[in-house]
This record gives sequence, structure tokens and C-alpha cells, in this order.
Amino acid sequence: MRVTVLAGGATPERAVAFAGAAQIVAALRGRGHTVRVVDTTQGLLSDGEEARLLGSAVGSGPSEVGGLAERERAILATGLASLPAVRDADVLFLSVHGGRGEGGTLQALLDVIGVPYTGSGHLASALAMDKNLAKRLLRAAGVPVPAWFMTPVAPDDVTTALGWPVIVKPCRGGSTVGLTLVQNAKGLDAAVAHAAAYDAEVMVEQFIPGRELTVGVLGEVPLPVGEIIPKHELFDYECKYLPGMSQEIFPARLDTTLTRQLQELALTAHRALHLGGYSRIDFRLSPEGDIFCLEANTLPGMTRTSLLPQAARAAGVEFPELCERICELARRRGPGGARGE
Repeated sequence: MRVTVLAGGATPERAVAFAGAAQIVAALRGRGHTVRVVDTTQGLLSDGEEARLLGSAVGSGPSEVGGLAERERAILATGLASLPAVRDADVLFLSVHGGRGEGGTLQALLDVIGVPYTGSGHLASALAMDKNLAKRLLRAAGVPVPAWFMTPVAPDDVTTALGWPVIVKPCRGGSTVGLTLVQNAKGLDAAVAHAAAYDAEVMVEQFIPGRELTVGVLGEVPLPVGEIIPKHELFDYECKYLPGMSQEIFPARLDTTLTRQLQELALTAHRALHLGGYSRIDFRLSPEGDIFCLEANTLPGMTRTSLLPQAARAAGVEFPELCERICELARRRGPGGARGE
């Protein structure tokens, strides 16, 4: 296959995207595929640029993107469709997180260009990225979610309807960037201001204590359930991407009934949001045994420490085969398709 990996992007998760791209490129080239890399902020990477960007570490905090947003806008508006590496690819492997790359804008453009790409279509990508809309659709489909408000919200309303502590986070984003666990009313304004630096819409969500669980979906098949035990109170950016900052257990130590329930809910969430190809659905299991769906990830991380590759490995699918399967799901869907069955 001729595969072009679209990577980087102008979001705080830029370094995470390149770290995943490095693994994807090495895996597919190792299987004999022709692979090129395009950064959505600058175009086709030379060998030297590829080695530099894909060889960089994720780091302990979000990336600084500076003026990259304008450069990405220009590339998407005029330059992406003109790149032979994009037009002539058999499949485009998306290694981008957040922003235009994961929120449907890039997908809509690729639908027009007419080249198959990995992950979900533009509408599903936009719905899943918007946590407010996604939670409404999940709740309507029978998938339990934590209660929430969109700001502005008064502390008294939080006290009455949600209780403390609460999670405050950008409505559209990932990797827990801009997220704060707020213990009481005194911290609410500062947390909202912090989240608003990343997105104009901010969510205040009921905090669910308990076990952190995740279920990957690959081609409409749920993968083994995983459990994450972070070193911090939350599975934050540092715990997600720095080796040794969390313990991931695949498969999770759960009874068969609970495992099947989580997998069924993950598949229901995947279908409710019309996701395609692959996804990862994150849950909390409360001390009382109640399941809550936290969010759906349309382009799960593909770094060395990422959860979807660990789930696939637990199912007997090693990373190179996982990358090939994701590509084949995209090719089967074809250009402009909405689903990846």
C-alpha cells in the first residue's frame, strides 16, 4: 500500500500526534508499505524533517503551537489537495489529535479530495469531539454518562445538582488538556478560565470516583477491557504519556458479566456516534458498581504507551497488524464514507 500519514497539527497534542506517527510509520514500513509523512501545518516532510519531528519526545505537558494555527489553515485551504503524497495515496492514516484534525474539518476536506482515510467520517468526528453533543447522544442511546452543566453555571447549582468535586474541562479537546478537578466553589472560576483558554465552551461535569476503564473498538468488534491505574489522582497528560506514570492492565481484572457489559456499552457508544473503523471508549466504574461513560475517542493515541495498541495486543493483534487492519478498514469504507465496518 501507499500510505501517507497525516500528523502533527496545530493543537496542544501536537507532540503526541508525532509520537504516534513515529510508531505507525515504523510499523507499516516494516511490513513493506510505502509510507510518507505530511504535517498539516507545513506539508510533506523531508527525510530530515521527518527524523527530527518523529524522533522528538512527548514531554510532560501540552505542546506550544504559537502561530501554527494560521499555517495549518492555509495548508488545509489551498495546499493539501495539491500534494501528490495526499492525492495519490491508497489510504491516509490520520495521526492528529484535537482541533481541525480530529474534529471533522480535516475529514470533510478529505471527503472532497476523495482519498480513503482512517477513523470516522466528518460528522461523527465533529459529534464525538463536542462533549456536550456526544453526551446527549450517548444518553439517548442508553449509555450512562455523568451529569453536567455547560458554563456559565452558578456554584450553588453545582452544589445542588452535581455535588463537589467536579471536573471542569474544554468542551472540545483531548488528552485532559485544560482539565481541572475542582474540590469546592472557590476553585470554580479559575478552573473555568483555564479551560476557556483552550475552547470557548466549557463543561462542568460530575466527578465519578472509582476505577478507570477503557474499551477499544476495531471494525465493530470490542477489544479486551483495560484498566488504568495512574500515579496521580486523575489520568492526566503526564500519566498518559510518560512511561511509568500509570499502570495499564489488559485485560482488566473483572468478572465476565461486567466485562461483557462494558464491551456492549462501548459498541453502543461507537454506533450511537456513528464512529467508523476504530475508536476507544473510556469509562469509570464507581465504588457502588455503576458504569459511566466519560468520552469517545475517534482517533485514539498510537504512542508507545497508548491504550488501544495494548488492548489489541491483548486480543492477539500486534501493532504492525493493527496498523494494517486500520488501513484496510479505511479502504473498505472508501472515499467519503461515513462508517468503517
